[in-house]
Amino acid sequence: MKYCSTCGHQVEQRIPEGDNRHRYVCVSCNTIHYQNPRIVAGTVPVWEDRILLCRRAIEPRYGYWTLPAGFMENAETTVEAAERETLEEALAEVIIEGLYSIIDVPHIDQVHMFYRATLKDGQFGAGEESLESRLFGLDEIPWDEISFPTVKRTLELFLTDFKNESFGVHVSDIRHPMEKNRE
Repeated sequence: MKYCSTCGHQVEQRIPEGDNRHRYVCVSCNTIHYQNPRIVAGTVPVWEDRILLCRRAIEPRYGYWTLPAGFMENAETTVEAAERETLEEALAEVIIEGLYSIIDVPHIDQVHMFYRATLKDGQFGAGEESLESRLFGLDEIPWDEISFPTVKRTLELFLTDFKNESFGVHVSDIRHPMEKNRE
């Protein structure tokens, strides 16, 4: 950030009085510009014991398989975001069964939330951000072609819970490898 969105003057990074983190602060009007993590919401859509995955038609990870998910928009709930992203990427309407995983990814300022879901009618396709979508049996998931660590972790958890016939809510984080080395 270089300029204040309130008055247009330059900003500097400093710790404002009464705060404990560096923030962008306008040198003219003293507006503090807070930056917060972005929410990624999506689903684990299931139809007849198979999981719907989408092959990405956009970067990052073009051509890799993912669960339908994307950035939450203003003025929508996380459930609405998950349903919208599933419709946009997989042309599928879903029934949300419940929150499934929350994975913090602090090194990229994101929180990924996935909901268990059932396809309403078994229908799906490929939206603009997908090359294709396909139902995979639980033993057919293309593990070497999964797009993101959060998707892989969610799928691994889902397979374990499916086998145990018990679904919970899973909360975890994925740290940058360099952060792990500093511990």
